[in-house]
Amino acid sequence: MRKELLPGEQVIVITRPQPRTLLWPALAFILVPALAAFASAWIVKGGPAKLAPVLANEAANATPWLIGSCVVLAASVLLGYCLPRTITWQTTKYILTSQRLIARYGMLRRRDQQVFLATVRNVVIHQSLLQRVLRSGNISLEAGHPAGMVVPDVPEVATFRNFILDAINELPREVPGAVDLMHNPDPVWPGETREGGRNER
Repeated sequence: MRKELLPGEQVIVITRPQPRTLLWPALAFILVPALAAFASAWIVKGGPAKLAPVLANEAANATPWLIGSCVVLAASVLLGYCLPRTITWQTTKYILTSQRLIARYGMLRRRDQQVFLATVRNVVIHQSLLQRVLRSGNISLEAGHPAGMVVPDVPEVATFRNFILDAINELPREVPGAVDLMHNPDPVWPGETREGGRNER
């Protein structure tokens, strides 16, 4: 991150989305292997044969396949559901510096969003009921279309908003007329013409 900073820029805080998004993957990570182990033990103890006595011989021969199916099903849930969501949360970062707010998503296929604090005109917090309970929320930075930015599920959203406002207040003030010079790079200076001569009075 240090190599990506602008001259004079400093990192204020780095955070990730509120970890409530990991609740269901965490429950699945605990429950699915437990259910797979329970099902495998039930199969080994002859559960299928007791359930269908007519198919007792076939169930005994199919025991390794049934256990393998339980393992494959559990692995599919862990690798196809839990792991992607954990990686998505782990590789999402919100970086607030003294000059910019950067939202970075992904690891192999990275997507970056950023907005310069000097262009921000308004900072708005949006919260659902659950987000209010967890003290998280979405921060909307209004900087004029299309330069606006929405940062979802920021933890401790009120504190993060205050960090943004403090960083904006600490930005160096613009020199009067600097904006006009940006739009008119070749102005007529007092007492001079564009060709470099004196204005006649």
